[in-house]
Amino acid sequence: MQGVIVLGKGDLAIRVAGWFLQSPDYKLQAVVPVIPEPSWTPSFQTWAGAKNLPIVSTGHYKDIERVSHEDWKVDLAVSIFYDKIIKEWFIKKCGRILNLHNGPLPKYRGVSPINWALKNNELEHGVTIHEITPGIDDGPVVGQLKYSIYPEFDEVIDVYNRAIEYGWTLFQQTMPLVGKIRARQQQESQATYYNSAQNHLLGERRNFRRQDSPAVRNSST
Repeated sequence: MQGVIVLGKGDLAIRVAGWFLQSPDYKLQAVVPVIPEPSWTPSFQTWAGAKNLPIVSTGHYKDIERVSHEDWKVDLAVSIFYDKIIKEWFIKKCGRILNLHNGPLPKYRGVSPINWALKNNELEHGVTIHEITPGIDDGPVVGQLKYSIYPEFDEVIDVYNRAIEYGWTLFQQTMPLVGKIRARQQQESQATYYNSAQNHLLGERRNFRRQDSPAVRNSST
């Protein structure tokens, strides 16, 4: 049985952690929620507490119990929309470490990939499972699913909700095969990247809805 840690936020992190909790092949050792948790998605921390799972309440992987000890290791770590850059020292402690990214890598590396795809009037977006490296979303691709988007009427929240479902499908289809899959390198010539300092350029696509609703403001989907 392989030990696993899930880092992330919201409904998809809960589904993924639940999958590991039910799997006879994995032992869910801890969850690392994004802190503070966003109010617009179910609480990963509350879910984990109800399951009596170990929770890293600071939201930082450096605070995982005993992680700084030389002999600490975990077989698998999975990031689901986690908000911190994972450093090389932690990567080396993982037998394998994967990220589910809300974009069709190598396009839309970095933050707010859905927002940028709609801003750029893309007709297709995607979700990608890739190996985490010290770079930003540039690790080898394990699995990917692409789907249509409609900038003429889609809001960011529409595509985000769609991405949750496609991400869940990709995860379920990929994990049973993950030991057999040979990850493929990303094509750097096709890469695009956006950071948080560029969010002001998103204009009306910065928030979940183009009509600036105070109930649903977020720019880091």
